[in-house]
Amino acid sequence: MIAYYFRLALRSFRRNKVLTALMVIAIALGIGASMTTLTVFHVLSGDPIPQKSDRLFSVLVDPQSALGYQPGEEPADQLTRFDAEKLLREKHAKRQAMMTGGGVTLEPEGSTLRPFNTDARYTSSDFFPMFDTPFLYGQGWKETDDDGRGRVAVISSTLNQKLFQGANSVGKSVRLNGNTMTVVGVLGDWHPNPHFYDLYTGRYGDSEDVYLPLSTAIELKFDRNGSIDCFGRRNETDPTGPNASCTWIQYWVELENPGQAAEYRRYLENYSDQQRAAGRFERPNNVRLRNVMEWLDFKKVVPGDVRLQLWLAMGFLLVCLINTVGLLLAKFLRRSGEIGVRRALGASRGQIFLQSLIEAGTVGLAGGLLGLLLALLGLYAVRQQPVDYAKLATLDGQMLLMTFALTLVASLLAGFLPALRAMQVAPAIQLKSQ
Repeated sequence: MIAYYFRLALRSFRRNKVLTALMVIAIALGIGASMTTLTVFHVLSGDPIPQKSDRLFSVLVDPQSALGYQPGEEPADQLTRFDAEKLLREKHAKRQAMMTGGGVTLEPEGSTLRPFNTDARYTSSDFFPMFDTPFLYGQGWKETDDDGRGRVAVISSTLNQKLFQGANSVGKSVRLNGNTMTVVGVLGDWHPNPHFYDLYTGRYGDSEDVYLPLSTAIELKFDRNGSIDCFGRRNETDPTGPNASCTWIQYWVELENPGQAAEYRRYLENYSDQQRAAGRFERPNNVRLRNVMEWLDFKKVVPGDVRLQLWLAMGFLLVCLINTVGLLLAKFLRRSGEIGVRRALGASRGQIFLQSLIEAGTVGLAGGLLGLLLALLGLYAVRQQPVDYAKLATLDGQMLLMTFALTLVASLLAGFLPALRAMQVAPAIQLKSQ
């Protein structure tokens, strides 16, 4: 029966080509616009490390001076070197890592490549197991390399392909800023987006190509990038020094359950009490412990214009559906005589409703297919924009399924009222008027 109704729908389309085209285009425009913005929003607001985002926490304490303090205000978004190194030494979490972004000049040896600059991450040994980074070859460095300022490096697969043609480069050397480092590991495909662990070096895009112990980078005075915020009355000759009153280090911990998180928060409060007693901290306890998604939400990682575009696109889809409802209603009412004859020949109201709904669904299917093409075109246009998230705007399998689901729901919603009106046609009145 459904196949029969589908054939009737196709026959009806051929009889009313212009009206059908208008309905298909209306749905296609709404689906195309909404799926373009919904896909961008999905990419930008996704969980970058879903397997453990509820167990990774950004750590903040408040070392700033009492000058200008207002109760309830947020602490600085990063830690001082003193606080980060002390928390790292005390190891109150399952894993902990301090880090900052940087840039190095790489000098290829025995290659035709010229020296080039690339992004780097200066961190500590727990970074790799804590963030579940996959390795093609080797592994991360050991804790002794942090303590001993080891001349070791982990490189990305992209850089490994560029320097060593993708071969196992563990044990080989790379020269960074004139210093020889031994490769201990090569990362696999690892590109978490958003770039949650350091939002100051770019919220979206590729990960770094080189990873070094932070202690090594400090000793060799490698350039760093990102934010730095100094406070207090002292003039710092070296804002990254061990006792400088400047926040510039991101600090993350891994905790296994809510109980550990509560315990770690108490530890941070006790630590703040100790630092205030020592004269370093001047403000009341002001600590923050946020998991990955809470951190991204707090930092408002999704651009405001993307949220606005999403609401506008959904409103446009609603307008398109209202127009489609009107067109379907006009079409079904023009066929009142045909519907009256079918009712007189024994068709039930339910059958008329189902036939009308299938016809609306068929219009929606055609509109959805055209809308999918428009969405792909819209995403292509987004990828041409000069924004850091542009190249992420692609339609994955999940969003493809959502496109068809949205199409089906939209077409059925658009067809419900006209189908309901069609099933109420009185056959006696229609037969009398023929």
